[in-house]
Formats: sequence, structure tokens, C-alpha cells
Amino acid sequence: MESLDDLKELIHHGHITQAIELSDKLLQDPTIEKEKDYVYYLRGNAFRKSGDWKQALDNYQHAIDLNPQSPAVQARSMAMDILDFFHRDQYNQ
Repeated sequence: MESLDDLKELIHHGHITQAIELSDKLLQDPTIEKEKDYVYYLRGNAFRKSGDWKQALDNYQHAIDLNPQSPAVQARSMAMDILDFFHRDQYNQ
């Protein structure tokens, strides 16, 4: 059985496509219902690593909607800070 630990390992080692595919499978698994917010958080991390900021933010928001105490709160905030920094920098060119 594939697990959250497998998902974390895939992301850690940069296997982003496989991580996203596994997260899709896990989100369909009724036995992880209580951990669904964490899957969305990890899925957001995978998309962030791939450079897909919109999908990352969307997944973080799904996690937050399911669990307002999710680590996705901090991840989303940090992602927004990064994006705000890059946008401001481009305006200064």
C-alpha cells in the first residue's frame, strides 16, 4: 500500500510527477479521510517544487479549507510572500 511516507519521499527526491500521481490516488482512498488535508498540503509542495505556483496555492487552500490548523497555512503564506517579492522586483526593472 502506498502511503504518506512514500509521497513525502517522492517529493523529497524530486520525483514530482510520481508524487502528484500518488497524491491523486491517495485522495481517492477513503481510509485516509482524516489525513486528506495533509495530502493536499504535500501535493501543494510537489506543485511548488515543479514551479506551478497556482496549483501549489490551490492545493494549500484545499488543505486549509479542510483543516484551518494545517501546515498549509504557513506554506501558503510563505508562497505568497515569495510571489509578492518576485512581482515587486519585476516592477523595479
